[in-house]
Amino acid sequence: MGRLRTFDHDEVVRSARDLFWSRGYAEAGIGELEEATSLKRSSLYHAFGSKRGLFEAVVVDYLAHVARPRLAGLRESNPAPEALERYLAALRAEVLSPASASRSGCLLLNAACTPLASDDDGVRAIIADYTEEIRVAVRAGVAAGRPDLDAASQRTLAVTCSSLVLAALAQARTDEAGAAESLDAATSVLATWQPRAAQASVTAVP
Repeated sequence: MGRLRTFDHDEVVRSARDLFWSRGYAEAGIGELEEATSLKRSSLYHAFGSKRGLFEAVVVDYLAHVARPRLAGLRESNPAPEALERYLAALRAEVLSPASASRSGCLLLNAACTPLASDDDGVRAIIADYTEEIRVAVRAGVAAGRPDLDAASQRTLAVTCSSLVLAALAQARTDEAGAAESLDAATSVLATWQPRAAQASVTAVP
């Protein structure tokens, strides 16, 4: 009969999540994981199989409790007109808050810059799915907030805004001010974007 686990699985995953988030997957050593989770490596390997297995559990937790809740207002069936603006403002506040883990950037986008992502099809797929979730959510926010634009203009605006969001999430770990500037640019372009034809007509007015 196997020994019963004597630790809180979710607490261990979240402790590991915070370490991976701040240090990165490759940089977080097994000794640091032992210290962060208060478990010996034998217990970690027994519960998760490997460091990679622990990281997979961390990703599930990160998506469920950090990444997707941020997007909740944009993932509704009928987002509010101001949903995208609120998302951008909340993300900006997180990035600049000294107490926020978001100053370490995005756990998944940080992982995208490591050999783990380049060598592992599963991790690449998780990252691609996550970035697509952001793009879909931003498209919904643009459609709700800028119904004055035609479909083509909404698509272009959504690509611009989502690119700035992803840039901010990638920047936040090393350049909080730059990340905030990217989010400010997304907020500005959301409010002021005009189709090219409209821009030309405005320019042509004497």
